[in-house]
Amino acid sequence: MKSPLTGRPVLFGEVLFDHFPDGDVVLGGAPFNVAWHLNAFGARPVLISRVGNDALGRRIRDAMQGWQMDTIGLQLDSAHPTGTVDVSIEDGEPHYDIVEHRAWDFIDADSLPPVTDAALLYHGSLALRSPVSRKALDRLRAQLDAPVFLDVNLRPPWWSREAITQHLDTARWVKLNDEELDTLTPAGSDLAQRAAALQQSHDIELLITTLGEEGALAHDSTGHSLQVKPAATDTVTDTVGAGDAFTSVIILGLLNAWDLEQTLQRAQTFASAIVGIRGATPGHRDFYTVFRQHWDLM
Repeated sequence: MKSPLTGRPVLFGEVLFDHFPDGDVVLGGAPFNVAWHLNAFGARPVLISRVGNDALGRRIRDAMQGWQMDTIGLQLDSAHPTGTVDVSIEDGEPHYDIVEHRAWDFIDADSLPPVTDAALLYHGSLALRSPVSRKALDRLRAQLDAPVFLDVNLRPPWWSREAITQHLDTARWVKLNDEELDTLTPAGSDLAQRAAALQQSHDIELLITTLGEEGALAHDSTGHSLQVKPAATDTVTDTVGAGDAFTSVIILGLLNAWDLEQTLQRAQTFASAIVGIRGATPGHRDFYTVFRQHWDLM
């Protein structure tokens, strides 16, 4: 049986606001969402990102402080604005313009916080789009010397196969969705076979492929595979942040040495709860209480 990971999860990458056509502005970014959930579960995450010296940046810092999150890794940038995503709706489908040259593209390697007890380092592939933030991530990896959880987020044109391959080779744990698996692996075999081949070719300890309404599929280094499916529900408000919710509980399982089936089932249960609310991050800690009680996290 594996031992729990000691220390704090460190998360690196984007924090931003989604701007919708109706004028709604929603706080998010995968690393931020995952850190938000982990904090509510008592995991004491350190989020490393960068915001502008502007109103949106102040809103992010206020939100983190109000949620009792550690802001030691939140850098302030007076030259670049806080990150934004312009969301448009075409034929009923959302399209995203992840505006470049934003503060999180300029995370400063010389301003990284002194974290000495990192249990793991989480980052997505979107954080690799800028050479400045890539340099900071490289410095952070060397500084922490902690195992890496890679969250694959293929957002055209902000990724390259070479960069993804490099980071797959150095990650211990990887999460991606079925469309991203299709993009990264050759056609000609079924999804499970392609996922297993990707896990083996990069020597990944645990590869998780999320399948939307069909749940998730996991492959580990022992050759074991496992699929979980969500319970039937009519309560779907929106699916924003469901993948980030799933990831947060996978990380929680790694931190607490839950077995794979328990981890996947709990991650799926939590993600299914998130799709029943508006947005990616609940604003009340009561939302998490039932999970903390059932999972002995109180």
